[in-house]
Amino acid sequence: MLTIDHVSMEFSARPVLDDITFLINRKERVALVGKNGAGKTTLLRLIAGEYQPTSGRIAREADMTIGYLPQVMLFHDDRTLREEVMTVFAGEDEARFIAEMDRTIIGLGFERKDFERPCSEFSGGWRMRIELAKILLRHPDLLLLDEPTNHLDIESIQWLEDFLKASPSAVLMVSHDRAFIDNVCGRTIEITLGRIYDYNVNYTRFVELRKERHEQQVRAYQNQQKMIQDTEEFIERFRYKATKAVQVQSRIKQLEKLERLEVDLEDTSRLNLRFPPAPRSGDFPLIIEDLRKDFGAHTVFHDVTFTIRRGEKVAFVGKNGEGKTTLVKCIMGQLDYLGNLKIGHNVKIGYFAQNQAALLDEDKTVFETIDYVAVGDIRTKIRDILGAFMFGGEASDKKVKVLSGGERSRLAMIRLLLEPCNLLILDEPTNHLDMQSKDVLKAALQAFDGTLICVSHDRDFLNGLVTKVYEFGGGRVKEHLGGIYDYLRARKITNLQELEKSSIPSSPRVPSSPSGAIDYAAQKAAAAEKRKKERQIAETEEAIAALETQQAEMEQLLSLPENQTQENFQKYESIKHQIEQKLYEWEILNE
Repeated sequence: MLTIDHVSMEFSARPVLDDITFLINRKERVALVGKNGAGKTTLLRLIAGEYQPTSGRIAREADMTIGYLPQVMLFHDDRTLREEVMTVFAGEDEARFIAEMDRTIIGLGFERKDFERPCSEFSGGWRMRIELAKILLRHPDLLLLDEPTNHLDIESIQWLEDFLKASPSAVLMVSHDRAFIDNVCGRTIEITLGRIYDYNVNYTRFVELRKERHEQQVRAYQNQQKMIQDTEEFIERFRYKATKAVQVQSRIKQLEKLERLEVDLEDTSRLNLRFPPAPRSGDFPLIIEDLRKDFGAHTVFHDVTFTIRRGEKVAFVGKNGEGKTTLVKCIMGQLDYLGNLKIGHNVKIGYFAQNQAALLDEDKTVFETIDYVAVGDIRTKIRDILGAFMFGGEASDKKVKVLSGGERSRLAMIRLLLEPCNLLILDEPTNHLDMQSKDVLKAALQAFDGTLICVSHDRDFLNGLVTKVYEFGGGRVKEHLGGIYDYLRARKITNLQELEKSSIPSSPRVPSSPSGAIDYAAQKAAAAEKRKKERQIAETEEAIAALETQQAEMEQLLSLPENQTQENFQKYESIKHQIEQKLYEWEILNE
């Protein structure tokens, strides 16, 4: 469907993509991963036609349609929400699409009362959802999505997952939401140092395979560096000896012809970043009784009562606009309220707000900002910490005033990590972090010996971190014991009960029908899916057996010294890799 053929891209003579080649087939769902600045967005814009490659070509099938959701876009303010979305159906029989439009808009978190509101009344995040709705309703052959979950709550992310899995469109997406891309994508393409590495597995399995590849690359790089050093020492040692002139010239030519290996040596996965020891607080850092907050005639929440004990790590979740950030601001004393809210004895709060970046000193450099708050042994690791949050090298010497909004948010997060506190309150802390930075932050929070309140829609980040979930919705706050996936399992049951009473079905394509027909259709579909999986398991087992036979034959071949060629070793490694992939597929199918 789409062919990327030896494409290179340069900006101001700086290579971003270097001779990359891959295909995207119909209905394929692919995750595009890599560090910030690696070239992911550049590649999406090339495919969308916004950029032209420096060399190479991008071939698309005739009449192929593409829907592109960028991170930043322009909006029209002179239409209502309904009018803006209806522009998708211009020139067609709009009545045929009204139900699908309603399902899509509601699935992305809007309410019916929002349909006639002007687009100008919505925040940037909600307007991003409007653009996403328009793209999804066009049903393009290929969807290009650049961070589609950044402004979605958990329920909307789940709806988008289901939509994409059921969609006939191929998908190429950039996302830092690990659970989201794991659930949607079965193929992962990594961009690093201008090159791509293509894995026919989901993100979690990719991380394992990438680690193996990285270790091999580092070993090969180190071996080559030693060879270069030895050769240069030989040249320097015998450069002026006539008896060694031939050997010296030979070594010089050898170095000139050598294809230098490159490897991304920056590896902060083992960076052990810990918070300073938390000063001991009272047993109950936060007690809330019968709390109520109104904005004029609008009640955000009422009758909110709960207690958080020392050392608990809890999540605030729910749709946008249901009061999560409002309650945080009440705790911080930034808003007044009705009812009782008590901060416990000796509680020292560390707070990361969504606008925290605005509080940084713009005249300090990145390094100075962190050096100012760091104490003890952690001061010797400032460069490593900055590197883990994408401020490596010269970036640490930038002034805060020249940083982007995302960079400022990351810097504010680092500063918070180093300040002593015993109650951490984090409001959407992962919005501007890549996966590696999120892993560093999550590990630090897991080891944190104080109390944590985290407002987040990132399930993977919350998984294994929190042990209690407070759900905001309908003006109430409901407590759920257990982790984020325990909450989601329980919430899904509630969703089904609510949907049975609703005239608008949750699926973007399933029409309303009597419950008996739905039950029978669901059972029939489940049985067909089970038979399909059983057939796929049998086919996978046959493929594994055939590959293992090839592996045994290659091992026999390689036992003879004359057959130990580079080509044969590469073939053997390829067979091993195929077996690993098939075994992974077999495990997934059995699960």
